[in-house]
Amino acid sequence: MKKSTISFTLAVALLGMNVAQASEFDGVWVGARLGYNVSDLTALDKKNATAFGLEGGYNWDMDTFLLGVNGFADLNGKATHNPGLVNYGSRAYGLDGKLGLPMDNWLPYAKLGYARTAGNGGASTISGSGVHFGLGVEYKLMPHLSVSGEYSLGSAKTGAVKLNNNNFTVGVNYYFDSPEIPYTAPVAPVVRQEEAKEVAPVEMMKPAVPMVIKEEPKEIWKTLLEEKPVTFSGVNFDTNSAKLLPSANTELDDVAEFAKLYPGAQLQISGHTDYRAGKSKEAYNQKLSERRAAAFKAALMERGIAAERITVEGYGFAQPVADNNTEAGRAQNRRVEIRSVITEEKRVRVTE
Repeated sequence: MKKSTISFTLAVALLGMNVAQASEFDGVWVGARLGYNVSDLTALDKKNATAFGLEGGYNWDMDTFLLGVNGFADLNGKATHNPGLVNYGSRAYGLDGKLGLPMDNWLPYAKLGYARTAGNGGASTISGSGVHFGLGVEYKLMPHLSVSGEYSLGSAKTGAVKLNNNNFTVGVNYYFDSPEIPYTAPVAPVVRQEEAKEVAPVEMMKPAVPMVIKEEPKEIWKTLLEEKPVTFSGVNFDTNSAKLLPSANTELDDVAEFAKLYPGAQLQISGHTDYRAGKSKEAYNQKLSERRAAAFKAALMERGIAAERITVEGYGFAQPVADNNTEAGRAQNRRVEIRSVITEEKRVRVTE
């Protein structure tokens, strides 16, 4: 089967799969790969050798799929091939385009591009350029780190002699975050105190005969403890994504400052989604809402808030705050909310 036919078949298969967020894999990345190479020259047998590679590139989030471009360099070790006991290795470098369909933390992908391949040792006279093809899958371990497995194919030809390279490798990739937004000092939440109400003194009653005079009641101040609920909202997300938007930094800083002002307060974080995915995706939306709450918790922990003070819950699309039939309403429903309760002292004047 021709390489172009394989590439087209893979692209159609990937586009037919059920996709989730693409934003887990977008941005600049670099990686290293290690595995083995299966190579052969015309009229010689196939042999295995160690394969090592470096690569890097940029991925673009296209909502339902991912496009990328990356450069690579592969170094394949030497092996002795029969007949003739020809000992040779190879090297290749080039540029690929990339098509992927992220599914939560998974990214199956296909690559197609151009490579310059050359032999060394007993194949040092062989070099040439041609199509470079690859299939792989990548898994995101954490925001900055992923692992991948990949098969790639390239070749070079000089005269009637052709050198074929088949690489089977596993890799580790590092993703760079976007620049942080400068810190802005948050404004501490204002808790209003109710004014103490004066208790009117009881009028002296007219005594019966014989006259009895009642003592006027005494007024004293007492301190009462009152619980006050505090709610933060306004943290929203892109469709199908649990990645915090830059606009969330202000709310994060406000919540972190509140937690430092009230060290005894517990924080309850709830995650929510919109209803666009439908009831058939309840399990997916439930998981997505939990990941949104967990993302906000992780960001608070980076700001110095202890994990034991924070609880997270996900409610899927069960608690909308706006109309799911409009884009504006769905954007409001893709959110997290943070609730807490503080204890406040209040002085009141009472009689006894």
